[in-house]
Amino acid sequence: MIAHRTVRWGLARLGLACALLSACAGSSQRSSHRDLRLDTETASRIRHAATAANGAGSFAPAATRVVASELARWVPALLTLLESDNAVGELEERLVECARQAERQVNASWFGNRSPTREECGEEVEVDGCGEPITRAILLGQQKHEIALQCAREVLEKLWPAPFSVEQRYRFYLNARFLETVSREEEARLIAQGCTRELWRTIKPDIVLHADGDLRRAALVLDFKFPCPDTNAPRWREYGEGSAYANSNQGEIYKEALGGKAVIISPRRGMTR
Repeated sequence: MIAHRTVRWGLARLGLACALLSACAGSSQRSSHRDLRLDTETASRIRHAATAANGAGSFAPAATRVVASELARWVPALLTLLESDNAVGELEERLVECARQAERQVNASWFGNRSPTREECGEEVEVDGCGEPITRAILLGQQKHEIALQCAREVLEKLWPAPFSVEQRYRFYLNARFLETVSREEEARLIAQGCTRELWRTIKPDIVLHADGDLRRAALVLDFKFPCPDTNAPRWREYGEGSAYANSNQGEIYKEALGGKAVIISPRRGMTR
């Protein structure tokens, strides 16, 4: 099994080498993945899908059904790694269903058989450690993210044949084009006082799909978005003037930092850019 997986990864990486142009550039700034220092929790979330070829679970691809894929069109290199348009489409479909499942579950627990109104979404319910207000929309989004990400882990363990990272924080120096991972321990220390201003110049995408073991390069970056009210369009957060990434949005910075295409997953719109 290990030999088979090694051959498969080798062929996939060879095909991806020039398809992922960002991975072909700036090699002098990249270090071997063996140099990365990962905390235990992060390491446990990096999955090698050796079981995908064997186990037919609830998230296994449907071999007899062709699933149209926007991802295959946006990121053709995924076809090399996943080996078929149907496999890419299956991954896309399952991850979108994770967003819909989270939306239904959290809304039902708070509002029964309806979605929150615009007024309910904008209600200020708490303040953070910096004294900034926290709206109901933010709290609902946090709860939906937790459910969606747990679902996504299960999907990726079955369907993604390479490593992936979930909620890995990075420190990105935009001008220097330098990226480093931030350990869970360092992240906890930075927010110990409850003030997120200490996280300046860091990014934390929901999911990063890697083509190989280099956790500082992405084949694809995915973020769940749960607009509140749900009639709002999902969109990347814009960085303000006080940010290290002023005049850019999350998707642009994710691509600059990690290389791969950045895509939004939302309950109503599915996958969008």
